[in-house]
Amino acid sequence: MVNTITVVGAGNVGATTAQRLAEKELSRRVVLVDIVEGVPQGKGLDQWQTAPIEGFDSRVIGTNGYEETTGSDIVIITAGIARKPGMSRDDLMNTNAGIVKAVSEQVAKTSPGAIVIVVSNPLDVMCHVAKAVTGFPRERVLGMAGVLDTARYRAFLAEALDVSVRDIQAMVLGGHGDTMVPLISYTTVSGIPITQLMPREQLDRIVARTRTGGAEIVSLLKTGSAYYAPSAAAVQMAEAVVGDQKRILPCSAWLEGEYGHSGLFLGVPCKLGRRGLEAIIEVELTADERAALARSADAVREPMAALTI
Repeated sequence: MVNTITVVGAGNVGATTAQRLAEKELSRRVVLVDIVEGVPQGKGLDQWQTAPIEGFDSRVIGTNGYEETTGSDIVIITAGIARKPGMSRDDLMNTNAGIVKAVSEQVAKTSPGAIVIVVSNPLDVMCHVAKAVTGFPRERVLGMAGVLDTARYRAFLAEALDVSVRDIQAMVLGGHGDTMVPLISYTTVSGIPITQLMPREQLDRIVARTRTGGAEIVSLLKTGSAYYAPSAAAVQMAEAVVGDQKRILPCSAWLEGEYGHSGLFLGVPCKLGRRGLEAIIEVELTADERAALARSADAVREPMAALTI
């Protein structure tokens, strides 16, 4: 357990993240921050009142400022807006970049030793904003994407094979979007290669569904996007840090030559512990997987050219 974990953004993702953090008692205090007056306070109070029922002692606090967050051990950034009709991707990116920039400035000022986990979209670019603005080393700025994408991939595989999700071992790398790279060569069911259990055509359909997993939920909800799985993914990363678990999880990390790429955030296997990113694990990829990862990196670099911070 650490002293304070802050969640910035009290929307569906942020509020659900705060609730999961409290229920797991990962910190003594969970601070929920949002600019809308009353919303984080109300949600924080509501969550704290579940404590006697769920049996946790983590104190949930809602606030519109950053004084309560001072000295946070971990800050999870979920703040940002969803894309609106008529809004270009560049418009969305620069709007959210402005929000993440403002948040990052406050984090650097009030919690200079924090580990930052970014959830805001477009994910890989927002990680770049957070790192540039805070000035934190790459070990302390990570993006939540691969954990979520991998969970979707594993869930779809378990459903198709009618087996427990616990027995699906898999990993999705690359940017958080249509160019993500599920590693088929490392996908197994209790050690059995997935290609021995499923026709390649069916596997390709599941890979395609994984890449559009978020859009599928948006199309069903009509007026919102996913938040249960994203919040669970962010909390899994936080739990790995708090518990110094040395978990190997696919996260968006700043690359400095790993996998042949530098100067961008990209989803890769990361070892997470109390210091944040403790190592990037370089695994051998097939030629197709390496080419796909290169295309995914290009897809991340392209919008960065239009970024203004």
